[in-house]
Amino acid sequence: MARRKKELTFYQKKKKVNMAVVKEILSWIFWIFASMLIAVVTVFCVGMKTSVIGSSMEPSLYNGQDIFLNRLVYKVTSPKKGDVIVFLPNGNEKSHYYVKRVVGVPGDQLYIKNGILYVNGESVEEYFNDRIAEPGILENEVVLEDDEYFVIGDNCNSSEDSRSANIGTVKKSYIIGKAWMKMAAGDSDMGFIE
Repeated sequence: MARRKKELTFYQKKKKVNMAVVKEILSWIFWIFASMLIAVVTVFCVGMKTSVIGSSMEPSLYNGQDIFLNRLVYKVTSPKKGDVIVFLPNGNEKSHYYVKRVVGVPGDQLYIKNGILYVNGESVEEYFNDRIAEPGILENEVVLEDDEYFVIGDNCNSSEDSRSANIGTVKKSYIIGKAWMKMAAGDSDMGFIE
């Protein structure tokens, strides 16, 4: 009886591709690409980055600090008291962006007496470091009309803002967007703007 010798073979059986694994990998690639695309579109269409110029918003924001804006929010809603906005003074497109806090909205009555801002008869001190030295146009009572906002820097005694006659009230059409996130600068951390 002849024995059959088993010979060494260098050929191996072909492995079959598992289609479920291929589909899973393609699914991951698709969702990663889609997420990146949505992020890029959101940043370029909705968001915008600018820098704070000057010390008028200290200690909330510092000179040279980068901030991100939401340019869409005020197309849907209106600015509220306490919002930090970015605007062009008098709509002047050749000017740099101003970053200030909204302290008065349409219909509000504002004035400054003894270094304290009064809005609709109530004192407002929560945004400012100290008393307001220069009342500017708020030496007399100002009533905001429709589509007018009054803004002041948190560092009120080093701020050129709505109190100055050359800036005045800010119309909604002059507002570029709401400042919503700040980048790290100095000893402050990156975070949302309050």
